Parts: sequence; structure tokens; C-alpha cells
Amino acid sequence: MNIGMMIICAVGGLTGVLSAAYLLISMPVVIVWKLYRKIRFGYAMYQ
Repeated sequence: MNIGMMIICAVGGLTGVLSAAYLLISMPVVIVWKLYRKIRFGYAMYQ
């Protein structure tokens, strides 16, 4: 394999890992934040 193809594979793999990590972290944070607002302030869950 040449060096250009290895760089493209590394960048693509890193992009996939970062996007998966973002989703893995952000979804629970949003859910917890909405629950906190519901309990503390009485806001609707869908606002």
C-alpha cells in the first residue's frame, strides 16, 4: 500500500471514530439535561 492510501484510510477511520464518540457522549447528555429541566423548571420534554 502506498503512503497516500494509508493517510486516506487513517483520516477516514479517525472521522468515523470521532463521530461515533460524539454521538455516544452527546445523546445521554441531552437526555439528562432535558430531565433536569423537566424536574427543576417544569418544562416540557419536547421543547
